[in-house]
Amino acid sequence: MNVLSIEGLHKRFGSQTVLDSLDLQVARGEIVGLLGPNGCGKSTTLNIVCGLLEADAGQVRIGGEPVSLRTAARVGLCPQASALYRDLLPAENLDFFARLYGLAAIQRRRRVDELMQRFELTAHAGTRAGRLSGGWQQRLNLAVALVHGPQLLVLDEPTAAVDVQARLALWGLIEELRDGGMTIVLTTHQIQEAERLCSRVALMRSGRVAAMGSVPELLARVPAQAVAVVQTKDEAATTRRARALGWAVRPHANQLLCLLPQASSLREVVQALDGGEVSSVSLQPVTLEHAYMELLGQPLEG
Repeated sequence: MNVLSIEGLHKRFGSQTVLDSLDLQVARGEIVGLLGPNGCGKSTTLNIVCGLLEADAGQVRIGGEPVSLRTAARVGLCPQASALYRDLLPAENLDFFARLYGLAAIQRRRRVDELMQRFELTAHAGTRAGRLSGGWQQRLNLAVALVHGPQLLVLDEPTAAVDVQARLALWGLIEELRDGGMTIVLTTHQIQEAERLCSRVALMRSGRVAAMGSVPELLARVPAQAVAVVQTKDEAATTRRARALGWAVRPHANQLLCLLPQASSLREVVQALDGGEVSSVSLQPVTLEHAYMELLGQPLEG
């Protein structure tokens, strides 16, 4: 059964169409990542799922029921910007939000104790939320989103503002939640995050899902066995040479990405481009970033 079902979702702001017949299904226990350029509708989709915005048309169902006040308690939202009360201690934040969801006193104490231990917040129990580091604030933010035991967890850029060490720790926590059966939808601009965490990835463009699948399925849609990254003084001549060899060429960040239809050694690629104004060549495996650029026709932002 799908925990989240979105069909034909439309949303406009004035004359701008933000969501244009968006369809998305999320099964129980999977993580689905939404990737796409700014303005493609990712955050608007999450806001409608969480009941913070009303759609102009289409259906959103959570656990088979249309989004409403009744289904709001089934969703946990961890926003990019902290939703914490900075002057409260971690346990006080958890208790406050548990009260908002109507948890009884005994249940609140049990749940707060459980989350404090699970997210290793007991070591910072005496530190007010506003004095925690960015990584620990986001860890507490995630715990708050789970305090009422939701069916669906919504993560909006969950690691965008934290350092590498904190990001890895948060990834580990999200993986534990997934392995425990939690259903998760997340937005991210980080390719590594999507590759590591997501069961499936939805690539969004202009308010629609342009492509969707597991990471291997999306990589299989790139017409290449490897990618040669070429720096050259004469892009036009190098492009002509590469295309004559049967390679597709994509300009990217003052370089050329040559999509190699078969596996080749670095020596073979250099020799094939011999005679051009090439200053450097490197080989890369096909990644989700290449799939993103190929399927959406634009580079990844951020």
